[in-house]
Amino acid sequence: MPHPLPILRGRGTAANPPNRFLPLHVEVDLDLLDEEGLPAQAPTQYFVDTSRSIIATNDSPDVGFTHSVNPYRGCSHGCVYCYARPTHEYLGFSAGLDFETKIMVKCDAPQLLRAELTSPKWVPTPLHFSGVTDAYQPIERQLRLTRQCLEVLAEFRNPASIITKNHLVTRDIDLLSQLAAFRGAVVMISVTTLDKHLAARMEPRTGAPQRRLAAIEALARAGIPVGVMVAPVIPGLTDHELPAILQAAADSGAGFASYVMLRLPHANAALFVDWLASHFPDRKEKVLNRIRDLRGGKLNDPNFGSRMRGDGLWARQIKEVFKLAKRRTGLDNPFPELSTDAFRPPPGPQLTLW
Repeated sequence: MPHPLPILRGRGTAANPPNRFLPLHVEVDLDLLDEEGLPAQAPTQYFVDTSRSIIATNDSPDVGFTHSVNPYRGCSHGCVYCYARPTHEYLGFSAGLDFETKIMVKCDAPQLLRAELTSPKWVPTPLHFSGVTDAYQPIERQLRLTRQCLEVLAEFRNPASIITKNHLVTRDIDLLSQLAAFRGAVVMISVTTLDKHLAARMEPRTGAPQRRLAAIEALARAGIPVGVMVAPVIPGLTDHELPAILQAAADSGAGFASYVMLRLPHANAALFVDWLASHFPDRKEKVLNRIRDLRGGKLNDPNFGSRMRGDGLWARQIKEVFKLAKRRTGLDNPFPELSTDAFRPPPGPQLTLW
């Protein structure tokens, strides 16, 4: 019998599906490996990203920001469902194991950010951390690139929004407090499930659910606007937890809440199907059918207006449950509005008379 995909300790997937942009694909034939030949884990590799800009822009009408900063590309958190996985294909990698083990590092991100904010062309705009990575993934503890970027933003008083699954964001409360004093900071802590065992399988290198709630509590206590983002909601697997997640977040001090439905673009669909088969074979078809119900019969819907929340009966039901839970927990507050009024460019060279 063919080998099933090995479950790699600390990884969301062991698969490396073909890159849709490359004509060739190398795949290990698991039938040729004995049990001892299957890896127990996969090391993380880091590569220098030589991009000459750090601020990315988008015109998507449903993401909530137009400018973002990504100090890293790829993410060792290893969330199997991550919508950003296919972006790794633009770098010549796979959306699978490569995304969580081959991390591109923008070592000069703080310097690039300072240069862009100093430019006369810069129009003060909130910057989001991050669009296609988690700025507080494990390597940030050592490299501190996100913190250095926040130092630049605090100096310029340029507002920032953050979404993360990692308690490490609390390390930067001092900088976030400086920004918050000028309505320049807001943080969303992403909580997918309160079940630590499910989280360990689904998002193996993120902070445990209780650690994320602790991050909400610490940020709220420091006076930093903080909310909970339930992302993604996985119908048939985690959607029943919505009321409990919002209650736990509210009890921890969150002030607002939002959610995003599971998205499975490109290679993500096959990765998620394989993950369900390995971890929840008894629920696989139920979950996939629920996804199809809110994605027009498919596993993904790329269309603006429906890709974030889905459509159909199940999507409407989840929306109503979330709306009711927000009202009951007091989280039905609007997303805090960030202000650029306090932006201050650094002083230029001083003119002298002699």
